[in-house]
Amino acid sequence: MKQENKETPLERRVRMGHVQKRDIQRRLAELAFGRANDCVKLVLEESPEVDALDLSLLSEVKRSDRGAVEVKLIDRLRALEALSAAVGNEEGEMKAFLQALRGGEDG
Repeated sequence: MKQENKETPLERRVRMGHVQKRDIQRRLAELAFGRANDCVKLVLEESPEVDALDLSLLSEVKRSDRGAVEVKLIDRLRALEALSAAVGNEEGEMKAFLQALRGGEDG
C-alpha cells in the first residue's frame, strides 16, 4: 500500500503562496526584538485583559499552589539565528554577533 505524504497546514499555506519568505523574516524579527511588557502584565495585574495583550514572546507560565509565578519567554538567540539564516547572512558581522551573544562559544 502506498503511503501518502501528509502536508501540514503551514506547508500548504507556503505552497499556495499565502506565506512568503518576507512574512517569515518579519515574524522572526518581531520575536527576536519584541518587548515582553505584556507578558509581565499578564502575571502582575489583578485582572489583565488577555485579548488585548501581545503574548507572542510567551513560552510558558506556571503558578504554584503558594502563588509563585514562573514565566518563560522564547529563546531570542534562537530567533536571531533563525532570522540570520532566513535573510541568508551566515557570515561576517552577524555570525560574530551571534557568537558573542553565546559567550564566545562556537555554534
